[in-house]
Amino acid sequence: MSRKKKVIHKFVILEAGYDDILIAKFINYVMKQGKKMTAEGIVNSVIEELKLKKKEDPVKIFVKAVNNVKPLLETRSRRVGGATYQVPVEVRENRQIALAFRWLLLAAKARSEKTMVNKLVGEILDAYDNKGNAIKKKEDTHKMAEANRAFAHYRW
Repeated sequence: MSRKKKVIHKFVILEAGYDDILIAKFINYVMKQGKKMTAEGIVNSVIEELKLKKKEDPVKIFVKAVNNVKPLLETRSRRVGGATYQVPVEVRENRQIALAFRWLLLAAKARSEKTMVNKLVGEILDAYDNKGNAIKKKEDTHKMAEANRAFAHYRW
């Protein structure tokens, strides 16, 4: 029997102007110290920049970039006997989105552009084209899971 409590997932309120739940969630990920207006301003500027740089729908560009970054497999530590094994497991949908957002933001912060808007635009466009640090992080996670495929039978 599990000792953990059942997690009650919160509903995310859609932001005005965008009918996509991913953008509303991403605003909450960009937000720091409760400054939601600042985060909304950053994400809105990112959407406008994407509209200028590519002649496509910026929401579709963002969604495709996030889908390109989402991992399918990851490794979890599992202790068997006296040894700890890295066991590959499939990633749940909510965690896929959370990891994709986290990796996009970390990769954007590591970039050399001046403003956060330019960093995020560059990283989203790189993820859209299947390149960049966020995509590299996803590929490293998949390689780790593939390398430890022999321990898959330890999965619960």
